[in-house]
Amino acid sequence: MARIAGINIPPNKIVSIALTYIHGIGLHSSKNICKALSIPQDVRVNNLTEDQMLKITEYINTNHKVEGDLRRE
Repeated sequence: MARIAGINIPPNKIVSIALTYIHGIGLHSSKNICKALSIPQDVRVNNLTEDQMLKITEYINTNHKVEGDLRRE
């Protein structure tokens, strides 16, 4: 399983849907993330390269407040 922001996202899902498993990211945000990183929205998580996974993780960490930070508020 792929792990982003401390959450295991399902490998057989489409990227734009799988990112919604992270608390604080909805469908609109996940589509914007894919667009900003030039990652096709219809690719499955298990077909992403390590570089693409790293880019997604870094983008979410710098531009979105997710999981623990949101729950603390």
